[in-house]
Order: sequence, then C-alpha cells, then structure tokens
Amino acid sequence: MRAVRRPEVRLPALTTYDGGELEAEGDYDGLEFADADWARQSARGAHFMDCAVRRCGLDETGLGRARFVDSVLSGVRGVGTDLSGATLRDVEVSEARLGGVQLHGAVLERVVVRGGKIDFPNLRMAKLRDVAFEGCVLIEADFAGAELERVTFDDCTLTRVDFSQARMTDVDLRGAAVVDIARGIDRLSGAVISAAQLMDLAPAFAAQIGVRVE
Repeated sequence: MRAVRRPEVRLPALTTYDGGELEAEGDYDGLEFADADWARQSARGAHFMDCAVRRCGLDETGLGRARFVDSVLSGVRGVGTDLSGATLRDVEVSEARLGGVQLHGAVLERVVVRGGKIDFPNLRMAKLRDVAFEGCVLIEADFAGAELERVTFDDCTLTRVDFSQARMTDVDLRGAAVVDIARGIDRLSGAVISAAQLMDLAPAFAAQIGVRVE
C-alpha cells in the first residue's frame, strides 16, 4: 500500500474577514472567518487560499465549484451545504458536523478529515486522492462512481456506505472501527481489509456471488 500524502498546511498571519456576505466568484486570500453564519449565502466558484474557516454555519450554503487551497475548516456545521464540483487541495477539515453535504463531482487531494460526523454525504463521481479520514463518523456515505486513490479510514465508523461503480487504488480500510457496506461490495478490488473485517463482510460477499449460507 502506498502511503497517503498528507497536507502540510502552514497558514500565514491571517486577517479577520469583515466584508459582509460572501460573493460568487469571490477571491479570498489569507483570511480568517470565525463564527460566521453563511446560511443560504452563495459563493459559487469562489477561491479560498490560505484561509481558516472556524465554527461557521453552512446551512444550504452554495459553494459549488469553489476552490479551497492550503486552508483549514474547523468546527463547521450545516445541513444541505452545496460543494458540488468543488476542489479541496491541501486542506484540513476537523470536527465538522454536516448533513446532506453535496460533494458530487468534487476533487479532494491531500485532504485530512479528522473527527466530527457527516450524515449522508454525496460523493458520487468525486475524485479522492491522498485523503485520510481519521476518527470520524460517516453515515450512508455515497461513493457511487467515485475514484479513490490512496485513501484511508483510520478509527472511522462507516455505516451503510455505497461503493457502487467506485474505482479503488490503495484504499486502506483496515483501520476502520466499523465497515458496513450497503452496496458495492464487488468494488473492493484495489482495497485492503483486515481478516476480522473479512469475517464481518462474509455474508455480503456470499450474497454478491449467490452463495446461500444456512
């Protein structure tokens, strides 16, 4: 297994943002956003470089095709956040509490997702390369059609995950605390699991190839 290349985020001295609502196609560089309510605001196509987003509310926030580079997202929360087609490169996400976040078609490269809980994340057709999930809970994550390369799930809980039509290369599931695969058990080629996980997943493997266990 090739090791995940982790982000090395070194933020410069940041300026507190006081510019009001976000703007579509906005350009944000070296800023700190703290305790802001971005509910139902639109920053589609915006570019965040060397930024820190801390404890901000993201209910139905429109961030489609936004770019986050060399940035930190800490304690963000929200339902229905739209990050479809977004790019996260060299980003650290910690203690996020999100529900129904839309990440379909997104690109995640050198990203760490640490702690927190994400319910029903939509990662269909997303591209994940060098992504480390650490100690987080993912409820019914949808990776259908996604490409996963050098992705780890250390101490994570994966509940009712969907890997339908996903493509995997060097995906390490051995460190996951719980792996519950609802669909796509046949797409684990390119992944590595532990012997204990194999026993847990045996009924799903048997069902996939039409073996009846009595």
